[in-house]
Amino acid sequence: MTPEQHNKYLGIAHLAYGTLLSLLVLGLLTMFGVMFVAMANAPVRAGEPAPPPPAFFLIFGLFFAALYGAFLVPSFVAGYGLLKRKRWAKIAAIIAGVVASMFAPFGTALCVYTLWFLFSEPGRLLYDTPVTALPPPPLFGVAPDALGHRDVQHADYGKLPDWR
Repeated sequence: MTPEQHNKYLGIAHLAYGTLLSLLVLGLLTMFGVMFVAMANAPVRAGEPAPPPPAFFLIFGLFFAALYGAFLVPSFVAGYGLLKRKRWAKIAAIIAGVVASMFAPFGTALCVYTLWFLFSEPGRLLYDTPVTALPPPPLFGVAPDALGHRDVQHADYGKLPDWR
């Protein structure tokens, strides 16, 4: 495969992983919402310990949503940067891959593929090539040739113009 194809598949993989993790966050929020409603409507019986307050499940659910949200944002950023071939995409993908490695098995596989591609020769060719700069402007009308030698063109001062 070409480096461009690897880059495209890696960007798609990061977006798919972020989507999968966001579905997990939505499932967690739904679960904690159901628990919040169930605890708010639960009857209190004599002789049984009191259930935790319903606000506990609301706070707990929001905490987990924020935590998982912080884990999925780098994957979306890396996926976008890789697909658009931004210069910062390599760093964002490395960070997203390392963060994703905590969620086995898909995150670990994504981390291995990300690190393998970005630190291999095709990844270096794609992201570590320097930006070609324009040549410096000629100094006092002197332009360098292909070898870097400056061809200085002297004026013929032996023949002065006739001013009369």
